[in-house]
Amino acid sequence: MKTKYKLLNLMLADMNKQSSLYRPTPFWEEGSRLIIDELEEYDIKDFRRLTNNRDFFVPCYSFPYYINNKERYLDFFDILDDISNDPRTDTKLERLFNGRLQAHSDYRTFLASNIDKVPHISEVSESTIGNPIEQYEFNNKMYSRSMLNYLLGLNFLKQNVDTSTIRTVMEIGGGFGTLGEILLQDERNEAFYINADIPPVSFASAYYLKEVFGQEVIADYGDLSECEEINIEKLKLKYKALNVCSWQVPKLKGKIDLFVNFISFQEMEPDVVSNYCKYIEKLAPKYILLRNMLEGKRKLASDYLAGVKEPILGEDYNKFFPNYKLVKSDSEIYGFITEDNFHSQLRIYERN
Repeated sequence: MKTKYKLLNLMLADMNKQSSLYRPTPFWEEGSRLIIDELEEYDIKDFRRLTNNRDFFVPCYSFPYYINNKERYLDFFDILDDISNDPRTDTKLERLFNGRLQAHSDYRTFLASNIDKVPHISEVSESTIGNPIEQYEFNNKMYSRSMLNYLLGLNFLKQNVDTSTIRTVMEIGGGFGTLGEILLQDERNEAFYINADIPPVSFASAYYLKEVFGQEVIADYGDLSECEEINIEKLKLKYKALNVCSWQVPKLKGKIDLFVNFISFQEMEPDVVSNYCKYIEKLAPKYILLRNMLEGKRKLASDYLAGVKEPILGEDYNKFFPNYKLVKSDSEIYGFITEDNFHSQLRIYERN
């Protein structure tokens, strides 16, 4: 598949040469195609407002289709107007539909749980790169669901382990780079961030972080594609962050302090995740922070293409990381319980 983006073409061509362990699994096969088609029709500059991106890696709080199709919800406002003459009623309903109520709830939890220690995150504010269609302002700072998800996860980590030595953080499946944006904003963190992902998502995250922090300090696949070995310590001298592709994970050499995966492992098959975990263990992070559906993702079916062949359950990570012990898990405060009672659970592991 050829696109109008030179870097994305290089990524896709090289991906086609790789083992199935580093290529899109069933959940992402169709998703990748849809995202590429949309980027081809529109532009990377608008990636955070495009429909398929929002469905797959730009999470939102708002009701489905509300922001783009508010007229479909007008009947609800009319019914409430007939019941109540209180002008605040429309405001409450609008905040429910556009996600602000839930966003504010997560923001308050973030404020209440934050501790002033590494990683420092109290002054974080999200950029508008990618022209987001959903973003909320609280106390003169901007937040999306992606950012608040990570902020809550980092607070959960800080509440339960000693994070004072965390500097080098690696993530697999990091969406559009939100965790990197959080860590790199405060220089006190002395952070170095590595994100590994499949194209086209890795293409979007490289674009995002380069636009936020500058072209010269963020390495993308084009900068590292010919490296036989990706030496973390050497690259720290030149860059603040690395965006690598999935098949480059085995080439990473050195040590990391924290490994993070939010949601994307649950979208993969167990053999793929097990392979990644093998290489993560070689990088010897002291801590691992995960977010996964406790009950596993829905199975692939003829009427449900956005599923997996074999769901990964929360407890499966005990097997994937045999040299680590579970410190704590949570889905009530820092995680999320869905309307149909599934548990998006955070899990912290510490190296034995």
